[in-house]
Amino acid sequence: MTGPTSSRRADLERAVRTYGGHWDTERALRALRDAGHDPQDKHTRQILRDLASEGLLVKVEDRPVRYSTVRTG
Repeated sequence: MTGPTSSRRADLERAVRTYGGHWDTERALRALRDAGHDPQDKHTRQILRDLASEGLLVKVEDRPVRYSTVRTG
């Protein structure tokens, strides 16, 4: 199933909030596949950047790009 970008974004955000920890493109792709999507690398990287710009993730490594979940509460 290939859902709209907003659906992929919502599912990835849910996974990040649920599991926390470190996130890279491969982990994000796996999470989206597990949610029933057929994700593309480019779009998945953009979703990770969007989540980082909203403060849910913080970039901790540049090459390869890796993010860490921001702890709230």
